[in-house]
Amino acid sequence: MAKQQNIRIDLNLNIRGLKKSATLAINEQSRLLQQQGKKVYRLGFGQSPFPVPEPVVESLRRHAHEKDYLAVKGLFELREAIARYYDRKQGIKCTAEDVLIGPGSKELLFLLQLVYYGDLVIPTPSWVSYAPQAIIVGRRVNWVKTHQDNDWRLTPEELGSLCDMDPDRPRIVVLNYPSNPTGASYTAERLKKLAEVARKYKAILLSDEIYGELHHTGQHVSIARFYPEGTIISTGLSKWCGAGGWRLGAFLFPPALRWLLDAMANVASETFTSTSAPIQFAAVDAFQENPQISSYLDDARRILRIIGRTLHARLLHFNIFSPRPQGGFYLFPHFGYYQPNLLRRGISNSQQLCEALLNDTGVALLPSYDFGRPSEELTARLSYVDFDGEQALQQAREAYSDRPLDETFVENCCGGMIEAVNSLGAWLQK
Repeated sequence: MAKQQNIRIDLNLNIRGLKKSATLAINEQSRLLQQQGKKVYRLGFGQSPFPVPEPVVESLRRHAHEKDYLAVKGLFELREAIARYYDRKQGIKCTAEDVLIGPGSKELLFLLQLVYYGDLVIPTPSWVSYAPQAIIVGRRVNWVKTHQDNDWRLTPEELGSLCDMDPDRPRIVVLNYPSNPTGASYTAERLKKLAEVARKYKAILLSDEIYGELHHTGQHVSIARFYPEGTIISTGLSKWCGAGGWRLGAFLFPPALRWLLDAMANVASETFTSTSAPIQFAAVDAFQENPQISSYLDDARRILRIIGRTLHARLLHFNIFSPRPQGGFYLFPHFGYYQPNLLRRGISNSQQLCEALLNDTGVALLPSYDFGRPSEELTARLSYVDFDGEQALQQAREAYSDRPLDETFVENCCGGMIEAVNSLGAWLQK
């Protein structure tokens, strides 16, 4: 009995003080303020603004009757489609047996940390849920500092320096790109060098490529090309397919890590059992070659590219540094230029800054502290998704079918976000 009590205490220590996911919390807070009649610019929650492509929606309609439990590892046809997709897109040779389906890549990440005994290595800033999941499981988190002058990207030297302190320690290194929260990505040359470091220390790489298809020029490169034996690719439907609420994620494993896939599937059989059957059948069509989906992606990329560049330029106009986004729909503004003025107003950290901005201007951002940055660093994440994605797609196809998108397009379709950045800048300049 005493032993069981100790176990309960240890588990309690892992979750004591754990708060709601920052991204979900800001979404709920923004909605509450809107219900109170306040003007809110919802730049905090990172949900795709675009509708699910029609071929995928139609596939869901056709399979709405599917009601049986599917295989724990996922529908074979879906796993096969994903394997072929990565062969076609990235030249990565894998089969259906190398793919595991889950109710969102977030759940699969949790299971990975649960079954693999090793540290979690995370470049900072990083997505808000990596570290809390490690804390819940009881794994050690190693933050790797990155720097503004390198657009907050992980360098091979920084990764090697951390691994060299304990060369034989088992590790999962998370590499998320295009990045949430910075929008930055990596060149093939940089990926090759990072792969060399991971191979040297036998680290498992979790390559979170959930935004890969939203690389603004369609030139995403998977690091699995350069470290195929030790890389797990994380993907899903939430970002590039606009289907966050569908909750479908997938992990692709190299054959050398098949044992890890099997272990995760065993745990899945005792937890979520299997992912929603209609969603899995519909997702098969999402990963097939389809000119309509290709056109949808081309338009989504060029819309996000022009919005990201327009808002980036507006931030620079107000002396707010941010990496120029290369993919996804995020900016990571640094407000250091205004630090003396903010200190005089009693604002000394990112949490206070975001609270003041929301209360005074209605602009909802996420403080960088939630992404692993020091509290006193005046950085935040801006999600440029507060617009009607369906309307933007329609205008891009009809009015700009034969010419590049421009700032007029952004003003017409996404004027509220320009207004938000102008309001933010005016508030800082007071």
